[in-house]
Parts: sequence; C-alpha cells; structure tokens
Amino acid sequence: MDCIMRVPSLCIRAVLCVLAVSVSAVFVLGLNAYVAAQDPQPQTQPVLLQMIRDDAVHRELGLSDDQVARLMDALREVDPPWFRARVLPAVKQCDEIGSLTSQLRRSLQSILDAKQLLRLRQLEHQALGTRMVLRDEVVRDLELRDDQVQSFVAAFLNTDQESSEIQKAVREGKKSAEQGNRELGQLKTKERQSLVAQLSPEQKVKLGRLTGEAFSFSEIRRSYPLAPELTAEGVTWIQGGPLSLEATRGKVVAVHFYAFQCINCQRNFDHYQKWYEDYADDGLVIIGIQTPETSAERQLDRVTSAVKSDGMTYPVLLDGESKNWKAWSNTMWPTVYLVDRKGFLRRWWQGELNWKETPGEQQMRETIEQLLSEK
Repeated sequence: MDCIMRVPSLCIRAVLCVLAVSVSAVFVLGLNAYVAAQDPQPQTQPVLLQMIRDDAVHRELGLSDDQVARLMDALREVDPPWFRARVLPAVKQCDEIGSLTSQLRRSLQSILDAKQLLRLRQLEHQALGTRMVLRDEVVRDLELRDDQVQSFVAAFLNTDQESSEIQKAVREGKKSAEQGNRELGQLKTKERQSLVAQLSPEQKVKLGRLTGEAFSFSEIRRSYPLAPELTAEGVTWIQGGPLSLEATRGKVVAVHFYAFQCINCQRNFDHYQKWYEDYADDGLVIIGIQTPETSAERQLDRVTSAVKSDGMTYPVLLDGESKNWKAWSNTMWPTVYLVDRKGFLRRWWQGELNWKETPGEQQMRETIEQLLSEK
C-alpha cells in the first residue's frame, strides 16, 4: 500500500504517455483489419502481426540472428493469408486474422524466451493504447469491474463512430485533411482521459506494469506482410524475365498490375518508366504484370506489341490465367506495390497516380527514395 500511495502522480503521467500511443498513428500504413462486424464492436488492430516484423522491435526484444531467421519462417506461413484477408467480408476477415494471430503467437512461444515474451506482450499493450483494456487478460489483471468495461466499450464505440464521420467528411471534401487529423487527435485525447479518470490508483499502477517502459513506435517501418512470391504458372515473360521476388532480395521492387487497353493504366505507364530510368542504377527493380481484362489482352502478340509501343523497357510478364492477380488478391487495374529490400510490402496505390491532381506519383516516388536509402 505504501508503494501505491507514493507512486500515483508519477504513474498517471506514465499511463497517459503510454496510452497516448494510437494504433492509427503508429501503423499509419497498416492493414485495415479487425473492422466492425455485424454486431458493433470497438475497433482494434492486429498489432502483433504488424509490429513483429520490424527491426526496431527485434532490437527491443534482443533477438538473435537465429531467432530472426525462425521468425521469418513463421511469417512466411501467416503473411500470405493475412494479406489476402484484406478483401474478405468484415466477419470473415476478423476470424481469419484472429486465427493467424493465434498461429503466430504459438510459433513465438517456441522462438522467444520468457523475458522476450513478456516484453513483447508489453509492446502489444502499448500499441493498442486505450484499447488494451478490451483484452481479457488485461481485464483480469487490472481487476476491472463490469461497469468499467461497459463504460470503456461505449466510449470506444462513440470514438469509432465520430472518427468514421470525420473521415467521411474529409473524403467528401467537407473538411480539410489538417482539420480531420486535428479532430481525430482530439477524439483520441478525450477517450484516453476518460479511461484514465475511471481507473483507481491501484489499477493505474497495475496498468504501468502491463505496459512497461515506453517504446518509441515512431521507429517502426515495417507493418505490412511479406510480398507474395510471383508464380510462374500460366505466365509468359515478354521481356526481362523470368524473375522471382526472392531473387531480388536486397533491391527495392515496384510491381504494377495493368491491362494495356485500360486508359487508367495507360496514364500511369510514363510514371513507371520514369521511375525505372531514374532509380534502376540505385537498386530499383520494376516488374509489370499484364493481367487480361479483355480477350485481346490475352493475345501474346498484342501484349508484346503494346509493351513496345507503350515504351516499357523493364521486365514485363503476361499473367494469362491471372494466377498472380489472385495470389496478391488484387482488385483493381491499375495497382502498384512497393516492396523493400527485405521483401516486405511498404506501400501500394490503386488507380491513377495523379487522379484529379492527387499527388500520388510524388508520394510513391518519395517512398521509393526512402526505401532505396534503407540498408
């Protein structure tokens, strides 16, 4: 009791600091998983899947080279279905991600030691921010009352609803992005303060133990899965191949799916070619995947002719049976993905890069330069 009575003022500041970590801020490029299902539930993110692949987390946990290698083997099992889950209906997506998270957690039990597992759990709690109190283990460890849990859930649902309305207003041009971000930040602050106000001094102390020393999530760069490997089945390389993503490790790769008769695709071609001309010597590989949308786009001679007339000088393949399209769960022509030197997806863009003056090309170019600068 004496410890509890002497610590609270410091503990409250620590708790506020830790709970200030918002998953939407930590994993800005993260997959939109664990979305609301038919029965409204507060939204959380699959933070274990997102954080465990990053070098900064590996350093924080003190992983050995052997542990990292074993972890990569585990990620190769869960990443393909995780990436494909992004196009599933909400309920199925939640089920799939929950199953994959459990699978990964079981693998980690045999890879990490007890101290590393404890620290990883603390990092998960920090990454979840206020939403950590939705976990059964946290409810149990903090000895939360039913009325507290119900109050938290209601507050989270209200935040999610207001956040959705703000984001919709930004998309529709009714609010600026700056205003939207400011209001979202205010919502998070309000939610955080409401949660802390309802915790007893004893619960605040316990919360500090569950989160541990604050970790700088700003250091995290990788929160996407490994890029799916290219399949050779039903594929004809027009030029520059055959290639595999495994063979390009150590280089930055841009993979773009297109259909040569698609006008939206055509408007991106010059951008891809310019990237190749500007960055190939620095280690950028570009791979074009022609996925047929019409019968003409299945004809090898017409695809080959279009590659030449469209000025593509980088590797291109005809995915006549759409095997790669399906492996990547692609949904739109055109789509371009950026893969870093270790094979992880880092960013992608659907549609025209500069649609209605959207600075997509510039943003993707900046990401390419960032990835090329990483070692």
